[in-house]
Amino acid sequence: MITSQIDAVQAESDGHVLVITLNRPEKLNAVTPEMSKELTRLAHAINDDDDVRVVIITGSGERAFCAGSDIRTLDDYATPWDFRNRIDYCDALREVRKPIIAAINGYAFGGGVETAMMCDIRLASENAKLAAAEIKLGWIGGGGMSAFLAHSAGASNAALMLLTGDPIDASTAKDWGLVTDVYPLDALMDRARELAQTIASRPPIAAQTAKANLRASFTMPFDDAMRYERDLQTICFATDDANEGRAAFAEKRQGQFLGH
Repeated sequence: MITSQIDAVQAESDGHVLVITLNRPEKLNAVTPEMSKELTRLAHAINDDDDVRVVIITGSGERAFCAGSDIRTLDDYATPWDFRNRIDYCDALREVRKPIIAAINGYAFGGGVETAMMCDIRLASENAKLAAAEIKLGWIGGGGMSAFLAHSAGASNAALMLLTGDPIDASTAKDWGLVTDVYPLDALMDRARELAQTIASRPPIAAQTAKANLRASFTMPFDDAMRYERDLQTICFATDDANEGRAAFAEKRQGQFLGH
């Protein structure tokens, strides 16, 4: 069972679902270097643990999902080169092969938006606000902000966020395609857990392959993406889970998928 080694990042297993909670509500769940290291460790553990099929990431409290990096810790880097080569929590999350759901329960500013964008499905509470706020402090995001915003929200909407740093509300985020749906705050985690359990019931190799294929579709030319998809389909078709899926369909029962 995967557990966290620090209080500021919590990890809770619920069957095949792992819930990661950023736990600094008094600081709007801003991420410290220690938290970044722990998120990196958890990312590797998730990839290595076949019992984990889906991950949920959320924030502690009712105000914030994540306010990004803790600004007070940025002066701790001795040189710009040290800053450039820091352990980055967004890099860690991007390396997770399992599907990830973001439950955005309030402010998602700066690296908080990037954290959410590293997730495959994003759900938001009605009080959520998203902002690429770095420009207000004199820099830009470095965890994939521009690329992911442009892919999800379109170039003009991404530019609006990147160049003003002003927040958008949850309804706007949904209209722009940054989040899938919006829920009352007290219903957000129930919906995230329900969705996670649904995905966890699917064949895990197929789920991971679908995620890999979707990510690749952003970077490959169309014809290459089609060939890659066909190759991944062939890999899935050769698994025991695919055999079980066909048998369950023929026998009109629920499939029992083991990730083989």
